[in-house]
Amino acid sequence: MLPDKLRKGQLPTKICATCGRPFEYRKKWRNSWDEVKYCGEKCQRNKPKPPAGA
Repeated sequence: MLPDKLRKGQLPTKICATCGRPFEYRKKWRNSWDEVKYCGEKCQRNKPKPPAGA
């Protein structure tokens, strides 16, 4: 669980599964940070597709 008060520069970061760029924690992701994989809606819509033969 994340602390109640987070400050800029102390926010946790993740790497986006689509674009590979780092992104920081946002308040709207407070309850679902562990499930967040994408930096935004555009990357979520364009998520990589699994290989067809696998």
